[in-house]
Amino acid sequence: MRKKQKQKIVLPPELPPEVPDDEIQVSDEDLQFVDQNRDYAGFVSNLDTKSITKHVTRVADVKDDALESMYERRLRKKSADKDKEEDEVEVDPVDALPVKTLDGKLYYRTVPSAAKKSETEATAASEDNGTATPMVKLTKAEKRAKQKKLRKEAKKQVKETAQSDEVRQAPQSEVLDEVKKELTAEEANEKKKYRLAELGTALLVDPESNIKSLREMLQIAKDGDHSIVILGLKSLLAVFKDILPGYRIRLPTEKEQQMLVSKAVKKTRLYESTLLTAYKAFVQKLIALEEQAVYKRVAMRCICTLLEAVPHFNFRDNLLVAVVKGISSQDDVVRKLCCATVKSLFEHEGKHGGEATVEAVKMIAELVKVHNCQLHPDSIDVFMSLSFDEDLGKPESSEVDNKTKMKNSKKKRKLVEPNKLPASENKRSRQEIISKTREEVKADYKAASFAQDVAERRRMQSDTLSAVFQTFFRILKHAMQSLASSMGESFSLPLLAPCLNGIGKFSHIIDLDFMADLMNYLRKLAGAGSQKNDSHHLTVSERLQCCIVAFKVMKNNLEALNVDLQEFFVQLYGLILEYRPGRDKGEVLAEALKIMLCDDRQHDTQRAAAFVKRLATFSLSFGSAESMAALVTLRHLLHKNAKCRNLLENDAGGGSVSGGIAKYNPYATDPGLSGALASVLWELNLLTKHYHPAVSTMASSISTMNTVGNQVSHSNISPQQAFVQLSHEHESFIPASNTKKTSNKRKKGCRLSFPISSASKDELMTLADENAVRNKLSEHFLILDNIVENERLRTELYCTNMSLKLCEQYRKQKKRIR
Repeated sequence: MRKKQKQKIVLPPELPPEVPDDEIQVSDEDLQFVDQNRDYAGFVSNLDTKSITKHVTRVADVKDDALESMYERRLRKKSADKDKEEDEVEVDPVDALPVKTLDGKLYYRTVPSAAKKSETEATAASEDNGTATPMVKLTKAEKRAKQKKLRKEAKKQVKETAQSDEVRQAPQSEVLDEVKKELTAEEANEKKKYRLAELGTALLVDPESNIKSLREMLQIAKDGDHSIVILGLKSLLAVFKDILPGYRIRLPTEKEQQMLVSKAVKKTRLYESTLLTAYKAFVQKLIALEEQAVYKRVAMRCICTLLEAVPHFNFRDNLLVAVVKGISSQDDVVRKLCCATVKSLFEHEGKHGGEATVEAVKMIAELVKVHNCQLHPDSIDVFMSLSFDEDLGKPESSEVDNKTKMKNSKKKRKLVEPNKLPASENKRSRQEIISKTREEVKADYKAASFAQDVAERRRMQSDTLSAVFQTFFRILKHAMQSLASSMGESFSLPLLAPCLNGIGKFSHIIDLDFMADLMNYLRKLAGAGSQKNDSHHLTVSERLQCCIVAFKVMKNNLEALNVDLQEFFVQLYGLILEYRPGRDKGEVLAEALKIMLCDDRQHDTQRAAAFVKRLATFSLSFGSAESMAALVTLRHLLHKNAKCRNLLENDAGGGSVSGGIAKYNPYATDPGLSGALASVLWELNLLTKHYHPAVSTMASSISTMNTVGNQVSHSNISPQQAFVQLSHEHESFIPASNTKKTSNKRKKGCRLSFPISSASKDELMTLADENAVRNKLSEHFLILDNIVENERLRTELYCTNMSLKLCEQYRKQKKRIR
C-alpha cells in the first residue's frame, strides 16, 4: 500500500531559471496589464517585507562571509532553544494560563527543571570560582555526597511546592472555616436556648433544689450574641418574678453563722444567700446594659417589671434610681415605661408600705434640682397619681384629747378616793410585768399584721407632701427668675403647667405658712406677658391656670385666708380677648370661667356687667364650643345679678336712666372701670342666627330673660360641660339645609332637623346658597387637583420618551462603528 501511495505523488513543476534583476525587462504590455488591474494587485503594498526577509536565503547587500556567519548564529539559536525546551517543564494550565497569539496558537508557560537547574548552578559557581571540575570519574564517597545533596534539594523542592499549594488553597480554607464557624455558632445558640428553657423550667418546678442553676443562666446571659442575651434576660426575669419571696432577705451575721442550727435552717440560709447573690448580679447586669443603646429598652423593661412586681425586696434603691432617671428620657418608649412604673408604685402602696413612694418622690425632687427644672413634663405629671389622707393638713387632735381625758380621769380618781391606801410593791411589780407583756404582744401583732401603723403612715405622707411642694415651689421660683432675667431672650418652662395642675389638686392640704408666698407667685405669673413690649412670656393657658390655682387655694382655705382677688379678675378680663382657638386650650378657659365667675360668689355689679359684655363679644368671634361656654357663663351672671339684665333693653344707657352712669369704655383693662352698664347686648341678636342650633337657641333664650323669666334651658350645665359636649359634636356636626324650595303649606308632622327659634325662608335660602357654593368650590378644587396631577404625569411621559429616543440613537451609532 505504501509503494502504491508513493507512486501516486505528483511532483510540483520546476522553478524557472534564476535571472538576475538587471536582466529583467518589463514590457509595455505588462505595464498596461498592471494599470488595468490595480484593484487585484493592491495586496502587494500590504506585504510584510521584514518577515519575508527573515526566511529568504539570499539577503540583499550582504557579503558571503557575513551571510555564512548569520546562518551559523541562526543555527546556534535554534539549538539553544531546543536545549531550553528540553530543560524546561511545562506549567500546569490551572496554575498559569497559556498565552494565545494573534495566529491562534497557544504557548504554555515553562519552568526550568530542578536537576538541570542545580547542575547549571553548580557549574556556574565552579566557573565563577575558577575551579572548573574536569570530566573525571567520581569516587564512591563523592557519589554518596552528591546523592545526599540531590535528596536534600528534592525535599526542599517538595516543601516549597507544598507551601505554594497551601498558599493557593488558603482562600478556600478560610471560606470553609468561616462557614464551619457560622454553623457551629448556630448550633451553639440552639443548645443555649434549649439549656435556658431546661434550667428555667427546673427552677420554676423546684427552686430550692435547683437554685444553683441561676449562676449558669447568668453565665449564658453574658454571651456575645444579641439574641441570646435578650433571651437570657427575659428568662431570668420570669424566674425571679416567680421565686422571689414576699419578704426582705436578711443574711445572717458572723455571730449567727457560728451558732449551731438544724439542717433545715442551713438549707434555708444557703438557698436565700444563693438567691440574693444571683439577684444582685442580675440587677447589676441590667443597670450596666441600660447604658448601651442596643439593650437599653430591654434592660429598662426588665427593671420596671421587677420594681413593679417586687418593690419590697432587696436592691430596690438601685432599681428605683434607674427608673427615676428614665422618667425624663428622650426615648418615648423608655419614658412611658418608667412613668407607668412610678405611677404604679404610688397607686399600690400596699406592696411596699409607702416607703418606695417617699424614696421616689425625694429622688424626683433631687432630679428637678440637678437639671434646673429643665425636664420633660411627664416627670412631674407622675405626682398626680399620689393620694393623701384628707386630715393630713389638720393637727392631730385625737391624741391630745386622749391625753387630756386620761389626766382628767386620774384627777377624778384622786378626788373621789382620797383615803384609799397605795398598792403594795408586789402588786406594782405584777402590774409592770402585765404591761410589758401587753406591749410585747402588741409589737408582735403589729409586725405580723399587714395593717400599717397610723402614725407611721402619717409621717411618711407628711414627708412625701413636703418633698412634692418643695419641688412645686422650686419650679415656681425658677419661672419667676426666668421672667425677671429674660431681657427679651427666649426661655422654656416645661414643668410649669404640670406644676400648676399639681398645686391645684393638692391645694387643700397646703401648709398655711406657705400661702402668702404661693399667692404672690401666682399673682406675678398671671400678670406675666401683659406688657406690650415683652415678646417672650407665658402662654394664655398657663396664665389662666395661675388664676385657677389661686381661686382653688382660696376656696379650700377660705377660713384661714383673707386675700383680695381683684387682680386675678383683671387678668381674666384681658385674657378673654387674648385667647386663640387651636393655640390655647379651650378646656382651661372653660374651667377658669366656672371657678371664677360661675361658682357661688356674689360679684360687684360693674364687674359682672363688664364680664357679661366681654363674653358676648367673645361669643361672636370663636367656635361653637367656646361660644357655648361663654353664653352659659353669661346666663349665670345675668341670673345672679338682676341689675345687669338692663343690658338686654334697647334704651339708651342699657335701659337704666336713673342715676349717673359711667360712659362705656370697651378698651378699659379693669372690669370695674369699663362702664359696661351703659351698653347694650346687641351681640345676642346676631348670635340668634348662629349656624349651630344649640348656640342660637341659647342666645335667643338669654335675650328673652326679662320677659319670659328665669326658665332657661341648660340651667344645670357648667361651662366645662358645655365646651366638652359641643367640641365632641363639632367633629361630626353638619348644618342641616334644605335645597328644595319650601312650600307655603307644610305637611303635618314635617319638622326641621334642629329647633330654630326665628328661622325664616330667607335664612333657609341663604343656607341652601352656601351649600351650593360649597359644592361648586369643592368641584373646582378637585378639577385643579386633577390638572396638577395630569401635568406631573405629562412631564414623566416626556422624560421617558426622551430617554427611549436617546437609547435608539446610541444603538444606531454602535451598529455603524461595528
